[in-house]
Amino acid sequence: MTEIPMGRPAQTVAEVEDALLSRWPETRLEPSLDRIRAFVDYLGDPQHQYDVLHITGTNGKTSTSRIIDSLLRTMNLRTGRFTSPHLQRINERISVDGEPLSDEDFVFAFNDIAPYTHLVDADQPYPLSFFETVVGMAYAAFADKPVDVAIVEVGMGGSWDATNVADGRVAVITPVGMDHADYLGSTLAAIAREKAGIIKPGAIVVTAKQDPDVLEVLREQAREVGATILEEGVDFEVVSSTAAVGGQMIGVRLGTTVYDEIFLPLYGEHQAQNAALAMAAVRALVETDLEGEIVGEGLANATSPGRLEIVRSSPTIILDSAHNPAGAIATAAALEESFNFDPVIGVLSAMADKDVEGILVALEPVLQHVVVTQNSQDRAMRAERLGAKAVEVFGEDRVTVVPELGNALDAAIALSESDGNDSISSGAVLVIGSVVTAGEARTLTARRQR
Repeated sequence: MTEIPMGRPAQTVAEVEDALLSRWPETRLEPSLDRIRAFVDYLGDPQHQYDVLHITGTNGKTSTSRIIDSLLRTMNLRTGRFTSPHLQRINERISVDGEPLSDEDFVFAFNDIAPYTHLVDADQPYPLSFFETVVGMAYAAFADKPVDVAIVEVGMGGSWDATNVADGRVAVITPVGMDHADYLGSTLAAIAREKAGIIKPGAIVVTAKQDPDVLEVLREQAREVGATILEEGVDFEVVSSTAAVGGQMIGVRLGTTVYDEIFLPLYGEHQAQNAALAMAAVRALVETDLEGEIVGEGLANATSPGRLEIVRSSPTIILDSAHNPAGAIATAAALEESFNFDPVIGVLSAMADKDVEGILVALEPVLQHVVVTQNSQDRAMRAERLGAKAVEVFGEDRVTVVPELGNALDAAIALSESDGNDSISSGAVLVIGSVVTAGEARTLTARRQR
């Protein structure tokens, strides 16, 4: 580990990352806003210097954030975007005008706030965590640029998430499902109550379709704080979606206005819904109808790396960050809606605290075979254990255990080509299970194609 001598600024991103990782990890939580409030107070409350679009939910947060970002930039607004976790490089968590901070800017952002971390550490019962520190960096960097709008994705939950020291003019709620039950609650209503904590007085809430129990919690919170709520299926909705080369053509209704034949370069019905949610959120923020040209250009330029992303052909390799059953169900549906690969071979590595049985059950109908492996994180489920769970769902003949991710990719590629086709294979490999798995596979694939 790289040590930064006391008083010396960090010189490289590697030094910054090591300094951040020496703090409490993202998986260690002490539910309180005291530390982050003290931190941003020292920084001059930068989170109040621009409009904030605050996004929570269980699935789709990052894709929705990125679509919102693209729409706002098309409107000539300067944007900041905070998302987590990162796919490949830590810089990705803090973006300005659609691009991650450069190495130089990322190091500057850390050095700018580093002296204040020690003041907070000395004054609080617990030190600032990795996540709290990066949130402070993001808010300060956005004020320094400065940005017009910050698109801020929660890390977990909402009420006590470090991002919640900001007051979002618009609170966006993507579909709420079961995840992080140990921290957020064992029922959808309990989880929704945590996520509803980002709804602030006078805000506009834009929510995706939700379970009735979730929707009632969101409506109740909106009533209590005097917020306005806009609901998918009532105030906006996807009215059409047709698979197209490189994505899909969608139609979206916002209020009484319908936007037809919009190209979205993302796959799956869930991404069409994310796009509608993003459009409704932007409409709520700018308080005026969106021009058709703005919508067309903003959606056409949207990207979401690691979300049904094709990174190689012959055979096709698709990366997806789905890490819970709801996400895996959406991915499985998108594979059938948007592609015609045969066979599809899975490469799966998930974290040990996830519902891997639910993920496997969701994927079983669309995968001819699954190669189970493990990514580099200590939290990853061991490949042998994951393999045993996969056999229960797929059967022994459809499961291969390959502990090293690179070798697992090779095994899956070989399986996808084993139907006797020539070099132009009709098969595909789907890498799935976590953001970390998708990111590491993305790095491996890019390195091999150089």
